[in-house]
Formats: sequence, C-alpha cells, structure tokens
Amino acid sequence: MSEKFSSVLIIATRQIGDTLITTPLIERARHIWPHAKIDFLGFDNAIGILEGNPYLNDVIGMSPKPKRNEYFALFKRLFRKYDLAIITQPSDRAYLFGFFSAKQRVGVIHLSEKGNFWKRLITSHQVVIDYFNQHVITEKLKLLGPFSRVDMDQLAVNVTPPISNNESDLPESMTTLARSSIVIHPCPLNSYKRWPLSNWIALIEHITQNNCHVLISGGPQPIDLELGQNIVSKLSPFAQSKCTDLSGKYSFSQLSQILTLAKAYVGIDTSVSHLAAASGIKTVVLFGPTPPTNFGPWPNGHNSKQPFLLKSTQQTVDNITILQGPGSCVPCRKAGCEDKADSKSDCLDHLTLESVIKALHADLSHPD
Repeated sequence: MSEKFSSVLIIATRQIGDTLITTPLIERARHIWPHAKIDFLGFDNAIGILEGNPYLNDVIGMSPKPKRNEYFALFKRLFRKYDLAIITQPSDRAYLFGFFSAKQRVGVIHLSEKGNFWKRLITSHQVVIDYFNQHVITEKLKLLGPFSRVDMDQLAVNVTPPISNNESDLPESMTTLARSSIVIHPCPLNSYKRWPLSNWIALIEHITQNNCHVLISGGPQPIDLELGQNIVSKLSPFAQSKCTDLSGKYSFSQLSQILTLAKAYVGIDTSVSHLAAASGIKTVVLFGPTPPTNFGPWPNGHNSKQPFLLKSTQQTVDNITILQGPGSCVPCRKAGCEDKADSKSDCLDHLTLESVIKALHADLSHPD
C-alpha cells in the first residue's frame, strides 16, 4: 500500500539524456499517486525534452551553474513545498534540493563514495548505482520500491518523448521529407563518444546512393553546428543534394515528430538516440566506453530489468540495434582511452563502417 502523498518533486539536475530517462519513473509515479501534484526540477537546457509530458504538473528549470541569488530563490520556492522528493542523481546539489524541498526523500547513491553518510541520513530509501549490471531506467524505478511493488517482468516500461501542443508545429515540407529519410546524429557532448568523421561521410554517401535522403541531427551548440557543416562540405555534389543539416533548427518535440516519420536512425551514445528508440523506428546506436547494460536506449514496452548484454559486437532488441567496437577493455566506462572528455576511444575508431551499413541494410534495400 503506497503512502498518500499530495505533492512529489522529481529531481534530475543533469543533461538531456539523464532527464529523458526519468520519464518511466514519472509515469509510474503518476500511476501510484494519480491525484498528487508531481513536479520536476532540472536544468534549463534539458527540460525541453519533457515538453508536453502528460504525467507532470509543472517543470522547474535552473541554470547548470546557478549563481548565489538563483540558489536562494530556488530554495525559497521549494522549501518544504512537497511531501516527497525523488532524487535521481547522486550529486550533492541534487540531495540538497531534495532535503530543502520535502519532508521525506529517496535517492540513488554510490555504494562506497566518501561522504555518503549524510545522504543516507536524510533519505528513507536508497538505490545503489551499478554502472555495469543495472540499467539506469531500472535504477530509477527502484526508487519507488517503498511505495509500490515494481515487477519489471510484468511492467511494460516506456520512455515518453516530448509532445508539442501545436499540431502544425512541423512544417509540411519537413513532414514529407522525413518519410524518405534516414536521420543521423554524429555529435556527442564529449569527444570520447565520437565515431570518425570519415565514416559519417562514407555512410551518408552510401545511404544517398540507395535513394534515401539524410537528415543530420544536431543541437544549437557551436560544436554541433560546426560538425554538421563540416560533414556536408566534404560530401560529393550528389550526396549534398540529398542531405539536409537540421542542426539547431528544430525543437525536441519537432525532432521527435521527424524521428517518428523517418525510415531509420543512426547515432552515437547520446540523448537523441534515446529519443529515436522511443519513436519506434529502427534505431542503430554506436557504443564505445559506455556499458549498454547501463545506458542503452530502452525498447519501449519492454518488460524486464535488463534488455541488453554487457558486451556484444551487435545485439538487437525490438527496434534497437547496439553496435560495439572491438577490444578486451570494452566497455570500460571511462572517458575514452585517456579517461578525459576530449580523449579518443579506440573501440569507436575501430567500429567499422561495414558493420553499420549491414545493420541498416534492411532499410536501405527498400527505398521509397
């Protein structure tokens, strides 16, 4: 029997992908407390992925690096306004927001991190993070364990994509173009998740020769815009005529609509790959250091604790295919071979173009 909370705050003060993967938790919380006020606290540059979420009452944004005045304003706004805080990230900041906002708190936690004692002290229930063996969506759902039995073998788990309230949000020309296109997302947040530029160019050349259009997905950040322009500039004239760079031009909800219409998607380990998987189209994701058992895009409707194997050259679950590069160290869960954001990753450098083309072959062999 669940406790009757009238107000719940879900906290995810991290990036876009970390925000999107909380949506099964949000949906489940709404099922447990159908009449409660359920709000979400996250970063301004990430909460757009929750647009139109039908299970939330309010979404509260904050700067990734707030100044003192913003902290004070947030603490004042949140102070003891909720019965329960669900802390989905192990950071000190997330726990402090949880402490100030609610009378009761649950949270995810590192098993042996120094200084964890106070986090255990202020939470009534903790879920231990396991980066290799526990999927992050399973981890979040376990936070609801004290309030409702969550049987992952019986529960159909879904990631909720952003939904626009404007039915004419996507231009008709893009709606038509998307239906004959394959979407690629080549730009990760950090360099260690990159696939070589030459491979993306060769992949686009191959796709366009098979009478498919290519849409390049990317955000408004300079690194995304620069990579999109760089790829297009190196294509043959024919490939350029069948390639459109969308970087920085569409919202999350618009991109979600595009993905729903498109023939297939290829991308790296990033938030857009989770969005593509949730759209239901064929989704091919290139994984390097990250364990797919922890952060592989969830197959919507899947009902088990773990959809993926830790290591496999190619594995397919429903509409999702995960490809991993070679190496006995794969996956290492480090930031590349040098364990820093701008490092290379040998496993991705040696993940072959041929393996990606093969994974897409069924889609390319049936052009519109």
